[in-house]
Amino acid sequence: MTEYDDVEILLVEDNRQDAEMTMRALRKCKIANKVQWAKDGVEALNFIRCTGEFESRNKNSFPKVILLDLKMPRLDGLDVIRALKADEVTRKIPIVVMTSSNQERDVTESYRLGVNGYVTKPVQSAAFMEAVANIGMFWLFVNSTPV
Repeated sequence: MTEYDDVEILLVEDNRQDAEMTMRALRKCKIANKVQWAKDGVEALNFIRCTGEFESRNKNSFPKVILLDLKMPRLDGLDVIRALKADEVTRKIPIVVMTSSNQERDVTESYRLGVNGYVTKPVQSAAFMEAVANIGMFWLFVNSTPV
């Protein structure tokens, strides 16, 4: 078992400030110790697929939820959704898009591809922290997922 095997939240965010604020909000809920930060879509898929630097990770251990930004370098969030939802093994992992985009085409396409939630990042810090805390609490402690 590696340090990556008990990850509950995979945070996929290229913006360091947003990632740090997200992890700070999760720490307030006492769940930040089980968060893995992927800095782009390629790193996220490597984590989920246990490839690259994550090849020693247990292939049967998945996060309870993925918090996913859409606009990222190398591989954007919509492509990550496509890849994960096309794979029988990863299809059931809940994905919540957390992005600054509130464009209707992004919302519509995200849901068409199978996301479980779409949250436009609040601009104000306090509102952002509250939104992240609510998302974390719901997906980790309220929601039930198939085994």
